[in-house]
Amino acid sequence: MAAAPESAGTGKGMIGWIDQRFPLTKLWNDHVAEYYAPKNFNFWYFFGALALLVLVNQIVTGIFLTMSYKPSSAEAFASIEYIMRDVEWGWLIRYMHTTGASAFFIVVYLHMFRALLYGSARKPRELIWIFGCLIFLLLMAEAFMGYVLPWGNMSFWGAQVIVSLFGSLPVIGGTLVEWIRGDYNIADPTLNRFFALHVAALPLALVFLVIAHIMALHEVGSNNPDGIDIKKYKDADGHPLDGVPFHPYYTVKDLMGAAAFLLVFAAVIFFAPNFFGLFLESPNFEMANPLQTPPDITPVWYFTPFYAMLRAIPSAFGTQVWGVMVMGAAVLILFFVPWLDRSPVRSIRYKGPIYKVMLALFAISFVCLAVCGMKPPSGIYPILARFCTAIYFAFFLLMPWYTKIDSVKPVPERVTEHA
Repeated sequence: MAAAPESAGTGKGMIGWIDQRFPLTKLWNDHVAEYYAPKNFNFWYFFGALALLVLVNQIVTGIFLTMSYKPSSAEAFASIEYIMRDVEWGWLIRYMHTTGASAFFIVVYLHMFRALLYGSARKPRELIWIFGCLIFLLLMAEAFMGYVLPWGNMSFWGAQVIVSLFGSLPVIGGTLVEWIRGDYNIADPTLNRFFALHVAALPLALVFLVIAHIMALHEVGSNNPDGIDIKKYKDADGHPLDGVPFHPYYTVKDLMGAAAFLLVFAAVIFFAPNFFGLFLESPNFEMANPLQTPPDITPVWYFTPFYAMLRAIPSAFGTQVWGVMVMGAAVLILFFVPWLDRSPVRSIRYKGPIYKVMLALFAISFVCLAVCGMKPPSGIYPILARFCTAIYFAFFLLMPWYTKIDSVKPVPERVTEHA
């Protein structure tokens, strides 16, 4: 009787034993070794891999921090002091986590900006972009709840201000605020539920979305600086002529990018962990005190663009509902980018001057909003915030019009090797 054929992927040794029970080699080949990426990636394509690196850093350091942290309003601040002073290498783990939070937003903002540069949200990559926006939304919630956990004075009052904003929503506002707090004020129940969400629920959802984001990317293929499909021209083996295997070509390249990133990351941790008050504010080195309001309540720098939009809208009839709606719309409008861009080309290399000017104004307005959100709401800052908020929304809302009338350059059939 003829012997039964061996199953595909069956090899020798430990890997072969695993392959018979789990598609380890198949996953490696499909997503790394035999995944063909465009050969003209530039430095803008480092930030996706760096975001994954920072996510791992946040999860690992977060696990070690939970071993000594006490999610109690009476003990939380003291437990942070204990981590910083008495736990072996605790100060390093904590600074890796706090610096990592800011680094996460830096690489994510640059990663999203690259998508606007090269049209990475356009068909057939709409779902990749939507997963990315959901990751950004969850990342904001994760960062906010993590910011409250040290129970410093800015953490307490920041939570008080942000949570109370939901109270401006009609009908459900009051009930929603009580449900978020778990009490009538920011107190022990609030800290406990924020801790549970920060260390369990949201990280699980983030990891799931990151996996979905990568799977969707590898299903349709990566975009490139030319914004053209590399699957059109293939060799005799069916491999794209303008592509190279992700491993070893881009794994080595990403390792070089990670090394440069880690040098800067380490420099911040060892020489400027507070980063001039942007990463860790001075009031947060004082225990939460409901009777002592900080001189100026502002969120961490990565929330300040949206906070500036909130403050830019004047309160009407004693409520901030319009400001809250504008702040929420500033995030939600990102989900519609794949359908707002009507240009016949994807990449900014071949788009006309109108899109380039609008994208530059958008980037400048976003940075200006971040600065305005850190400043007191007086003088020129409210006026500048309103002007920049208008530019922010104009970039998206006028996109169907100006991308359609904008001039374009001819797009090459094959990818180019621009430096």
